[in-house]
Amino acid sequence: MTRSADLYREALKYLPGGVSRNTLLRPGGTPFYAAFGTGCRVTDVDGVERIDFANNMAALIHGHAHPQITAAVTEAVSRGTAFTMATETEVTYARALCERAKGFDKIRFINSGTEAVMAGLKAARAFTGRAKIAKVEGTYHGAYDYAEVSQAPKPDNWGAEAEPNAVPLARGTPPGVVDDVIILPFNDPEQALARLEPHGEEIAAVLLDPVPHRAGLTPASPAFVQALRQWTRAHGALLIFDEVITFRTEYGGVQERYDDQPDLTTMGKMIGGGFPVGALAGSEEAMSVFETGAHGLRLPHSGTFSANPVTMTAGQAAMALYDRDAVARLNRLGDTARAQIGEAIRLADIPACITGTGSMFRIHFKPRPPKNYRESFETAPELAAAQGFIEHMYGAGIMMIHTCTGMLSTPMGEAEISQMAETALGGFRKVRSLLPEPVRD
Repeated sequence: MTRSADLYREALKYLPGGVSRNTLLRPGGTPFYAAFGTGCRVTDVDGVERIDFANNMAALIHGHAHPQITAAVTEAVSRGTAFTMATETEVTYARALCERAKGFDKIRFINSGTEAVMAGLKAARAFTGRAKIAKVEGTYHGAYDYAEVSQAPKPDNWGAEAEPNAVPLARGTPPGVVDDVIILPFNDPEQALARLEPHGEEIAAVLLDPVPHRAGLTPASPAFVQALRQWTRAHGALLIFDEVITFRTEYGGVQERYDDQPDLTTMGKMIGGGFPVGALAGSEEAMSVFETGAHGLRLPHSGTFSANPVTMTAGQAAMALYDRDAVARLNRLGDTARAQIGEAIRLADIPACITGTGSMFRIHFKPRPPKNYRESFETAPELAAAQGFIEHMYGAGIMMIHTCTGMLSTPMGEAEISQMAETALGGFRKVRSLLPEPVRD
C-alpha cells in the first residue's frame, strides 16, 4: 500500500469523493499526493519525481518554488496577509498589467478565474441592462451557472450543429439560466451570426475563449473574432475574452494576435504567481460599472481576499519575470514540443494528432485535428486510449493534465521536451491496439 493510497482512503472519510477538485481524480486509480515541487519537477509523498507538464492546470508559468517569487512572498507574509485597507502593491501591480495590453484601461482583482468570468458577465449586464449571454459550445469558463451551460453536451442532447442546444451541466440548474444562454458553433462566422441575430436586443455579452481547451485547443480564426466583434458593436453588446489560460500565449495575452480587441478580458491562473487569483480588465467605459457615477453604482462588487497583498506580490514578481523574451522562448519550446510529439505519433503509426499554440499542446487520439467541440468529443476507444496514455505518462515520470494536455513552464528546456516526447512514443505504442486502424489514402 502506497502513502498516496493511505491518504486517499483517509480523505474519503472527510471529503466527498476524497478530493476538493475532481480534476485530480484518476479513472479507477488513487490520486497522487504532492510532497514538494522545485522548478519543473514534483515529488509525490511516495518519493516519485515527475516532470510537471500540468503546472496546476496552467497556473504555474514559472514552475514550483521559483526563488525570486518565494523570496518576495516570504517578505510580504511577514508584513501581514490581508487588511481592511488597500495596499500599494495592488496599485503597482494594476499598473503593470494595464501596461501589458492595449485594451486594459482599468482592472479589478478577484480570487479565481471563475469569479473573473462571473464579474465580467455581471458587468456586461450592468452596462447593457440586458440578461442573455452567448458562448461557444463546449468551452470551459469556470463554475458560474451561466458560464457552464453547454460545457459538456453529448451527442444525444447537443442538437443540430448549426443550432446547438443550451445544455445544463449540473443537475438542478434553473431553467431560466439555460434560457438566457445562446450557444454558438466555433469558428463558423456565418452560423454564429445566424444564432445571434434573433437576440440582438437581448444579449449583454458574447463570451469567447480565443483558444478553447475543451473545444480542441485550436485558436479562434481572425474571421470568427472579427464577426463577433462587429456584431457586438452593432448591437450594443460587449465582447469578453476569457484569457484565464491563454494570457500566457503572448506578452499582452493572445488578443495581441487579433486586430479586433475585446471590451473586457478575464484572467487568472498564472497572474497569481502560484496563489489564488482572478482579474477583470477592460475599457474605461465598460469598467465604469464598478464606479459610482451620475446614476449611482450599477454593479456593487467586493471580496474579502480580493487583491490581498500576498497574491499581488507573487503575481507582480511572476509577471515581471515573464517578459517578452521569456514569452518568446517558451513559445518556441512549445513549437518544439508539438513537433516532437507529432514525430512520435508518426513513428508509432497511431491515429492521433497534436493541437495547440504558444506554450500549450493537446494530444487527440483522432487521425485529424478537431476543429470544434463536437469533433474533439471522444469516442469510447479514444477515451480508453487517452486514459491508458495518461497512466503510462505518470508511471514513466511525466505529469500532464488528464485531457492529454500540456502547459509548459519557464524552468523547462529542450531536455525535458525530449524526455516527454520519448515517453509519449512509448505511450502511443502501448495504447495503439485500443484504436481502430486508420483509413489509408
